[in-house]
Amino acid sequence: MVQLTGAILGAWLTHAMFDLPALQVSAKIRTGAGQWIAETVATAGLLLVILRTPAGRAASVVAAYIGAAYWFTASPSFANPAGALSVCSATASPASRRAVCRAVCRGL
Repeated sequence: MVQLTGAILGAWLTHAMFDLPALQVSAKIRTGAGQWIAETVATAGLLLVILRTPAGRAASVVAAYIGAAYWFTASPSFANPAGALSVCSATASPASRRAVCRAVCRGL
């Protein structure tokens, strides 16, 4: 719940910094087979890295994976539920929101 609250407050603060309305609807269409494959692969890969990395090295290996997935796939590779919620609700247009959320969940 704290992450979700932080995500919402962070989005509102960012909107305020750029003189934008606090609540708005995204116009960015996130659609197509490539987008869905990228979301699924990035999420499944992240889980594989988390489950297979030795305990003492998990933080650095997960950070490296997220950085690589961010730069080399079409997925922003969010690493926590608040981030996944934000991509599902804030950065995808209403027309593509359901499909983006399904692709993220498929990777789980």
